[in-house]
Amino acid sequence: MTGDWADPGEPVRIPVTDIFDLHSVPPRDVQGVVEAYLEEAHQLGFRDIRIIHGRGIGVQREIVRAALARTSYVTSYGDAPPEAGGWGATIARLHP
Repeated sequence: MTGDWADPGEPVRIPVTDIFDLHSVPPRDVQGVVEAYLEEAHQLGFRDIRIIHGRGIGVQREIVRAALARTSYVTSYGDAPPEAGGWGATIARLHP
């Protein structure tokens, strides 16, 4: 069968914006995906980003914040305002 389907072994390229929703990312992949997102967002020149990790019990939130804390060009981060997800999302400022 032929068609325009992506090879299941190949990564899918997703356009990077200033908002990244982790709900579709398997928990085992969150750390690597967040690190790759941060690098790409920085290269694209984003100053402010929002990572939506959900409220849950805080596991993904801690993974996200650990990655932010290790990233030299992240100048600050914290809970998003209530209208942008509250403690279910983290906003971060990136140094240019």
